[in-house]
Amino acid sequence: MDVNAAVAAAAAIAGVLTGVIAMLAFRWSERDQKRPTRTSLHTDPVLPPGVDTVLSVLRSSAVVLDEADAVVKASSAAYALGLVRGGKLSVEPMLQMARDTRRDGEIRQVELDLPRRGTGRGEALAVSARVAPLGSRLVLLLVEDLTEARRIEAVRRDFVANVSHELKTPVGALSLLSEAVMDASDDPEAVQRFAGRMQIEATRLTNLVQELIDLSRVQNDDPLEDAEPVRVDELVAEAIDRCRHQAGTKQITMAAGGTADLHVWGNRGQLAAALGNLVENAVNYSPARTRVGIAARRISAPGGDMIELAVTDQGIGISDKDKERIFERFYRVDPARSRATGGTGLGLAIVKHVVASHGGEVTVWSAEGQGSTFTLRLPEAGAARDRAQQHPGFEDEAGSPESSPYASLPAPEVLP
Repeated sequence: MDVNAAVAAAAAIAGVLTGVIAMLAFRWSERDQKRPTRTSLHTDPVLPPGVDTVLSVLRSSAVVLDEADAVVKASSAAYALGLVRGGKLSVEPMLQMARDTRRDGEIRQVELDLPRRGTGRGEALAVSARVAPLGSRLVLLLVEDLTEARRIEAVRRDFVANVSHELKTPVGALSLLSEAVMDASDDPEAVQRFAGRMQIEATRLTNLVQELIDLSRVQNDDPLEDAEPVRVDELVAEAIDRCRHQAGTKQITMAAGGTADLHVWGNRGQLAAALGNLVENAVNYSPARTRVGIAARRISAPGGDMIELAVTDQGIGISDKDKERIFERFYRVDPARSRATGGTGLGLAIVKHVVASHGGEVTVWSAEGQGSTFTLRLPEAGAARDRAQQHPGFEDEAGSPESSPYASLPAPEVLP
């Protein structure tokens, strides 16, 4: 009996100890589950309520850092800018700002120039970074891309400076010539000579003001609001008439050819101005007794057929380095020659804006001493496609970018 009692007592004590150990293990496990871990710090629930939703609709790139500088949350724009790599903030100045803000709780802001990711040209990415505390442990970093805003501001400054310079030149010339006329009042020949020069400068000033107005209009207006099918033949005829007198003075032959009865969709006035600028440039920069040709054809494109208008001259040509800039406002390949011909440097800028606003593009082929070919590609008017199919022309000819598109066209019709 004593042995059995002892065994029973030992079993009871063992059961009590087992229960105590199980209870302690449960308490320890429960406390460990409540303790934050490094993994839990990187999940969305650690963000204050509503913050995740707010960050998802911000235009700025957003990054949330914890007390260990690990990324808790980052927007897709932050990854696209290269701010976050491998779960860490990769921009050291921003990381230092975050640490300083975590230490003293002050909001900080700075503008930085960062290397552009994925380009080998060393272009800088201008950003504005703002750091603020988010709760007791987190730091919020908002980064705004200022690159495009800075580019637009630089273009605006250059435009104002160029306009001021271009206006100052003819105005100053008119002032000096008027003084010369007054001083030569008793010399009829001198007065006539100076008056002729004044007329030239006044014409240049008028052209500059008009082209500034035209450029402003094509930038601000939507050409497709009043769009209509426009006959390409009429655009070509109008461009030739615009330059007929000037071409005749230099004995330049004007020629038109290509597919007939083509139509484009857009604003007739703007399209006529764009093509007229190209033809006028071709005449101005061509030597005497040469040829300027305008040809139209239809080409196939993934989004639908396009109408291609090529203006070819036998002029001085354009170097490779200048071809990249000729569509900039006020840029001139040969400033001295441009002033002699009355050019303002805005014609090709107007062409570029008109074509882009019509959903097309403008390209240039040129070789120094051989001439140039400017090519407009514009969407064909849908209502005219069925009629245009009766004139197959050049639907399957794409034209080599390494040669003048006009070279492969049939003999054009020579216009007097």
